[in-house]
Amino acid sequence: MDVNGTVAEGFEAVRDAFVRNFEVLGDRGAAVAVYRDGRKVVDLWAGPGDVDGGDGDGADGGGEAWAAGTAQVVRSATKGVAAVVPLLLHQRGLLDLDAPVAAYWPEFKAGGKERALVRDLLAHRAGVPALDVPLTPAEAEDGLSGARAVAEQQAFWEPGSAHGYHAQTYSWLLSELVLRVTGASLGQWLAQEVTGPRGLEFWIGLPEGERARVGRVGPVDPPQTAGGLRTRPRRNVSEAYADPSSLTRRAFAAITPPPDENDPAFRAAELPASGGIGTARGLAGLYAALLGDTEDGARLFTPQTARLAGTELSSGPDRVLVVNTRFGPGYMLHSPASPLMSPASFGHPGRGGSLGFADPEAGIGFGYVTNAHAKSVTADPRAQSLVRAVQSAL
Repeated sequence: MDVNGTVAEGFEAVRDAFVRNFEVLGDRGAAVAVYRDGRKVVDLWAGPGDVDGGDGDGADGGGEAWAAGTAQVVRSATKGVAAVVPLLLHQRGLLDLDAPVAAYWPEFKAGGKERALVRDLLAHRAGVPALDVPLTPAEAEDGLSGARAVAEQQAFWEPGSAHGYHAQTYSWLLSELVLRVTGASLGQWLAQEVTGPRGLEFWIGLPEGERARVGRVGPVDPPQTAGGLRTRPRRNVSEAYADPSSLTRRAFAAITPPPDENDPAFRAAELPASGGIGTARGLAGLYAALLGDTEDGARLFTPQTARLAGTELSSGPDRVLVVNTRFGPGYMLHSPASPLMSPASFGHPGRGGSLGFADPEAGIGFGYVTNAHAKSVTADPRAQSLVRAVQSAL
């Protein structure tokens, strides 16, 4: 395996784990980056830039190798990046987490949602994880239909009384809230205020000028067990997803048919739940910047906001994912269902593999992206192997 990039002294175990992901766990093309106390200590990439790209050297006609700037769709790892926006708005006094969502977005109060608070929306407690009438990909991407649909949707439970993963509807809930508060789209605000000034390679709404750097993603079927880790979803989650009438299936099918993640229209759309595109370096660098000053610029979150990001707002049985989950304001928190690095960690996995998180106790910003989307939902063994290697290095 031809691995490119660098690791700082003491972090060689991360490179070893990265190689093992290809040799044992079925990775195709991937990258991992780690910051510690604002300094980049791991920056590795390998394999083809496209999931169907042969050996990645271009010699077999199977596509070019993953380059230093190759970016990929990271699915729900986007949610953790998107959460930076409302928390910065809160930090600046522009968004009250204890205010009703309808105070900013009056139309949202329909369907029994008048008591839904902003913090409920961020912590998957808003009660609208699915839609009675799913959106087509074109509707999901048009910037208008999604917000209208979630505003009109009858709540599935009293907002604030329970939680369930808003797998797709989170896109339109968060987008419209940010639009009502700032007058700008979430992707625009993120680029102007956060990623652009720091040169961080992450976009929610891919600019046309960046299209050439993005690889093709696709499904893979890696070994089902490796290193003692079980990679198949738990049976009750699988059964719930297989049932077309279940809330699990309906939540993930809020866009029907599933959008083509390699379609330029999908990549250009602003879908904060699932459509973010970035490099591992951009993902890790962003999380590092939440905790402190980095080589890319000054810290983003105050210590108070960083503590808020890791504050538990939801825990226990998840009405969509079925297992017990924990959420802060926009972030998944460390749990058996979604292992991060420590109880202090906050971040978000992407279904199929990608992962980004911050660990305040260790001063770690972590990012892993892959073009090989496996069947994992929240605990991909490739990402977990890399996290354990980081822990061993510390």
